[in-house]
Amino acid sequence: MSENSVFRFAGATGVGSMPGGDAREAVKTVIGSFEDFPYLPELPARGPGADMIGRTAGMLVELYARVEPSGWRIGDRPGRDTRRARGWLREDLDALEEFTQGYEGDLKVQAVGPWTLAAALELRGGEAALSDPGACRDLAASLAEGLRLHLAEVRRRVPGARVLLQLDEPSLTAVLRGQVRTASGYRTHRAVDRQLVEHTLRDVIGAHPDGPVAVHSCAPDVPFALLRRAGADAVSFDFALLTERDDEVIGEAVEAGTRLFAGVVPGTDGPLSDPAGSVMGVRTLWRRLGLHPGLLAEAVTLTPACGLAGASPAYARRALAQCVQAARSLADNPE
Repeated sequence: MSENSVFRFAGATGVGSMPGGDAREAVKTVIGSFEDFPYLPELPARGPGADMIGRTAGMLVELYARVEPSGWRIGDRPGRDTRRARGWLREDLDALEEFTQGYEGDLKVQAVGPWTLAAALELRGGEAALSDPGACRDLAASLAEGLRLHLAEVRRRVPGARVLLQLDEPSLTAVLRGQVRTASGYRTHRAVDRQLVEHTLRDVIGAHPDGPVAVHSCAPDVPFALLRRAGADAVSFDFALLTERDDEVIGEAVEAGTRLFAGVVPGTDGPLSDPAGSVMGVRTLWRRLGLHPGLLAEAVTLTPACGLAGASPAYARRALAQCVQAARSLADNPE
C-alpha cells in the first residue's frame, strides 16, 4: 500500500465511459456532476480507437495496434488506427483542459490494465498476447511507459489536479482462472500464475508513483487481496456482484486503508431507487463486517456499476447525479 492510501477522496465519481460522441458535452456533464472528483470520460460510440482497448493501445510506446475483423492486433508500425486513437484522446484532453481551468482537486483518468490488454490484443498470428509470456512482458513495459507520458500530459494540462489512475481489468478474474478463450474458441488459455499477475500489476501501478491508483473490474469475484498486495490504493467494483464470500477480504482491505469504489447505480437505463435505497446494501455490508459507521465516508466512494456507454444521455446524467446524492445520504446518515 502506497503512501497515497492516506489521501481522502470525494464520496462519488464515475467509472469511465459515457454515451454519445461529443467530447466537450461529455466533459461538461462530468465536471458539472462531480465538482470534487471528476474524471476524463471515454466515448466508445465514436468507433475504433475510442473503445477502451483501442484507446489504451494508442498510449503504448514502441508497440502499435491496428483493427482486424477479429479485434485489435499488434503490428510493426503506427497506422491510421493508432493515429485515430491518439487523435480521439487529444480531443478529449483538449475538452478536459477547457473545462478545468483553475481546478484544484482530485481528477481520475482511466486506461486498460496489463492483463485485460494481453487478453484482448492479438499477436500477428491472431492468438491473444496472453498466450506468449514474452509478449505479456513487453506489453506491460510499453503500457507502463505510455502511462507515464499520459499522466504527465494530464498534469501539464490540469496543473492543479491530483491525478488518480484507474486501471480497468474486467478480464483479470478470467486470466487467473484460465477462462480466456483461444482464437478458435474451442480451448482456453492456461491460467497465469498469481504471483506473475501480481508482479506485473505492481510494475504498471509503479508508473504512477506520485499519485494513487485504483483497479476497476465489473466482473464477479474481484481478487481484492491480490490487488491490495500489488499496491492498489482503491478497488472499483460492481457492488451487486458481491457475495458474503467476499466479506473477509473486503474487511481486510478497509482495515488496511484500501478505498472501495462501490458501483451501486445501474449502468444502463432503468428506474432508479431513491438515493438512500442505492446505499442500503453498503450499510448492510458495513454492519455485517462490524465496521464503525463513521468509517463509511472515509472508506467508500460511490460510482455507477460500470461504464455508461450503453445508457441514454439523459439516464447517464441521472445516474451520475444519483451517485452524488447517494454519497450525501451515506455521509449524513451512515447508520
